[in-house]
Amino acid sequence: KQPEAVVRVHSQAGEDMQVDFGTVGQLYDPVSKKIRTAYVFVATLGYSRHQYAELVFDQKIATWIGLHKRALAFFGGVPKRVIPDNLKSAVLKALVHDPILGEAYRKLALHYGFLISPTIPHTPEHKGKVESGVHYVKRNFIAGQEFTDIQAANRHLREWVMNTAGVRQHGTTHEAPLHLFHEIEKQHLLPLPVGPFELLEIRPVTVHPDCHVTIDGSFYSVPYTLINQELTAHVSERFVEIYKERELVSTHPRS
Repeated sequence: KQPEAVVRVHSQAGEDMQVDFGTVGQLYDPVSKKIRTAYVFVATLGYSRHQYAELVFDQKIATWIGLHKRALAFFGGVPKRVIPDNLKSAVLKALVHDPILGEAYRKLALHYGFLISPTIPHTPEHKGKVESGVHYVKRNFIAGQEFTDIQAANRHLREWVMNTAGVRQHGTTHEAPLHLFHEIEKQHLLPLPVGPFELLEIRPVTVHPDCHVTIDGSFYSVPYTLINQELTAHVSERFVEIYKERELVSTHPRS
């Protein structure tokens, strides 16, 4: 059997950001008042290894979009390329050379001006920097810790990213990630867009006989001529826009 060879990937400053999730066990959710399985989202800049991390309870599209917005705001700029794993929030269907991207994620990339470059399926080494970042968070922050709830855990995680992970000597670069970020990489990031990105997700909806579609348990009306038809709902933090193909047929404040 031939040995498998891998090439160490060196990134230029501001060139790429790798993003991924990892399971971290059970945390208390103060909203549902239940113990739930939690995940850590990690975004790692390829050059400096500076990272953003946040604990969440799901990997839904709206969560995925929000995490990217907060990560880019945290870095104060935009890399030229984002490398996600092939999770459904990012890539609906993974093909080796032609990934089909989730529409809301595609619009996010257009708004911020970065290229989405998903990994080839079953090749975690293509995003090894963030894989290492996820393991580092789990081993050095999560292990042996107990938190009252996910909000307290995230407060401690933000402090840990800046005061522990950010100032350590990285095993590959032999520099502190925070130092490399402020001294070199930050100035190579693209500027953040002026306006906020509002869209959270795009989902198919079917018009019921009562002339309404249902989104997250709330009802939104559409013209009666569209009964039994499948439409597309664009859901943002404040509004719901419902389309028939490219035609906007109804707009509502989000309930």
